[in-house]
Amino acid sequence: MTMDNFSVDAYTPKEIAARIEKAGISKSTHDPIRVFALAILAGAFIALGAVFFTVVAHDNTGIASGLMRLLGGFVFCLGLILVVVAGAELFTGNNLIVMAYVDGKVSFCQLMKNWLIVYIGNFIGALGILLLIYLSNHWMMDSGGVGTKAILIAHAKVNLSWMEAFSRGILCNILVCLAIWLCFAGRSVVDKIVAIIFPITAFVAMGFEHSVANMYFIPAGLVAMQQADLVAMVGNSVDLGNMTISGFLITNLLPVTLGNILGGSIFVALFYWFIYLRH
Repeated sequence: MTMDNFSVDAYTPKEIAARIEKAGISKSTHDPIRVFALAILAGAFIALGAVFFTVVAHDNTGIASGLMRLLGGFVFCLGLILVVVAGAELFTGNNLIVMAYVDGKVSFCQLMKNWLIVYIGNFIGALGILLLIYLSNHWMMDSGGVGTKAILIAHAKVNLSWMEAFSRGILCNILVCLAIWLCFAGRSVVDKIVAIIFPITAFVAMGFEHSVANMYFIPAGLVAMQQADLVAMVGNSVDLGNMTISGFLITNLLPVTLGNILGGSIFVALFYWFIYLRH
C-alpha cells in the first residue's frame, strides 16, 4: 500500500458493500478442499466459544440474570473473533455471499456449493471439539456443574417451538452478519475485534439461535446426558424427553438454519445490495 492511499479511517458503507461482494466472489471460486478445511476450523472456533460460554454461565450464584447473560455473550465472542482474525469459513457469515449472487457475480450453483461445503465442515469442526471435551472429562469441572449446565442449555434449545427457533435464527444472523459487515469497515485487528463484540454479545444475551453454535451445544448436552451422575444433578423436575437426535436435527437445527439463512441473506445482504450495489 502506498502512502497516497493510506488511511486509518473506517471504510464507508458503500465501500464495505463492494469489499463484501469481492470477498463473496473469492469464497465461491476457492479450492473446495481449502474451503472445507477452513470450514472445519470455523466450526471448531465457534465450539470453543460455546465451551467458554458454558463454563462461565454454569454458576450464576449471586449474579443478576441480565449481567450473567451479558458476561456469557461477551465470552462467546471468542468464536467469531477467531473466525475473522485467524481466518476461517463460517456458514452464517457466508450468507453475505448473496450480495455477489444477486449482482450476477456468483452463480446459484456456486452459492449452494459453498454453503453446503461450509455447513458440513462447520458441523465436523464442532463435533471434533465435542469429542475432545468428552475425552478431557471437562464436564466434571466444579463437581459436574459444567456438565449439568451443558445438559440444561441443550434442553432449553430442543424445547423451543419450531417458530420460536426459526424467528430466533433470523434475529441471530441479522446480528452476526452485521458484525461481519462492521468488520469489513475496519482496517486493523483491534477494529475487527471491537466490531464483533457488541453484536455478538447482544445475540447471545438475548437468547437468539445460531446454527453452528448449536452444532456443539445440543450434541454436548446429548453426550453429557449419557452420564448418569450428571442427569441426577439435573434432577427429576426437568423433562429430558425431547433430548434426542430428532429433537436436535428437526426441532432445532433445521428451523434455526433456515432462520439464519433468511436473516443474513435477506435482511442484511439483500438490503445492502439494494442500497449500495443495485445498478
